[in-house]
Amino acid sequence: MAVMIHSKYGYEPPEWVQADARLDKWYKNRKRRAKQHGAFCLENKAKAAYQASQGDGFKLENKD
Repeated sequence: MAVMIHSKYGYEPPEWVQADARLDKWYKNRKRRAKQHGAFCLENKAKAAYQASQGDGFKLENKD
């Protein structure tokens, strides 16, 4: 039987521990990059909503 390693997810085979580590790094990097690009910035969201309410956003015309 393979050696089981204790990780933060419990006892797992070494391959699973490595896969978990890669996924954790990928997820952490993805969150960091999204934060850099303003994906979680509430100011940008409020600004866009304000512009849309003022008519600066989408131009909707009645086409009959």
